[in-house]
Amino acid sequence: MSRIPDFPTPTLISVNGIELEVFEAGQQNTGNPVVLCHGWPEHAFSWRHQIPALAAAGYHVIVPNQRGYGNSSCPTEVTSYDIEQLTGDLAALLDHYGYQDATFIGHDWGAMVVWGIALLHPSRVNKIINLALPYQARTEKPWIEIMEELLGSDYYFVHFNRQPGVADAVLDKNASQFLRNLLRKDVPPTPPEPGMVMINLARAVSPLGAPLLNDSELAVFVSAFEKTGFTSSINWYRNLDRNWHILADVDPVIQKPTLMIYGDHDLIPRSPDIKDFVPNVDEVNLNCGHWIQQERPEETNQVILNWLEQQSAT
Repeated sequence: MSRIPDFPTPTLISVNGIELEVFEAGQQNTGNPVVLCHGWPEHAFSWRHQIPALAAAGYHVIVPNQRGYGNSSCPTEVTSYDIEQLTGDLAALLDHYGYQDATFIGHDWGAMVVWGIALLHPSRVNKIINLALPYQARTEKPWIEIMEELLGSDYYFVHFNRQPGVADAVLDKNASQFLRNLLRKDVPPTPPEPGMVMINLARAVSPLGAPLLNDSELAVFVSAFEKTGFTSSINWYRNLDRNWHILADVDPVIQKPTLMIYGDHDLIPRSPDIKDFVPNVDEVNLNCGHWIQQERPEETNQVILNWLEQQSAT
């Protein structure tokens, strides 16, 4: 495991039949755990601005590279990345530390996993903070089928599922260029042409917005994906319809206190019916694009810490 400057030293922890690369801070704050869950195509390093702030505020901060990322295990079976496995990893991580429950904070796909653990393992969650991706209500048809009908076969979620391996190969060959172009600030709300988001963008198609990362920060992401390739992380997308079936008989209402943070310029829309499924949610908007906690780190930290303090006072 290579050492990332100014970032916690990782530990490999065996959970749920795999190994997770886990970064920690505030270990002295026993009994007050916060688990941070990254998105795609990212890394635990995406929480570098939040880790010290949360530790200084008295939290035991636990930040895994989830399965398929970094130096964590990358199983070859596609079904190894369904929502049962992803949430099972986090529940087992709490067992490792001897915690009954924790506050979970997720961004992008990490938010999807946090919603999932609240549905499948509600006793392991005490509070939720999610960024960018609001609660996704279960639709009448499987999610990929719905997306294909509404957005077409070129939409990247659909492309990943219907043409397995094609996008993976392109992104593997263009990891640095792809990540440099994708990870940008204040991305305007106008979507690219169909099929460009994940495939052609790897070939430097007119990137929009200012760079999100400096060269040394970008190198952390690039080196991680050059090691793992993109297939293991894209396999999360290839389980969306499987997840739809897994959640069929699960109570869809999450009662936990929740904070939802949106970026004003994000492509992902707010959820108009989120309170129907997450009745105890507070919503906040920040003036940024999709990569909220990296684009507006100080504002994000303040919003998170203020909300957690308010919850502790009630």
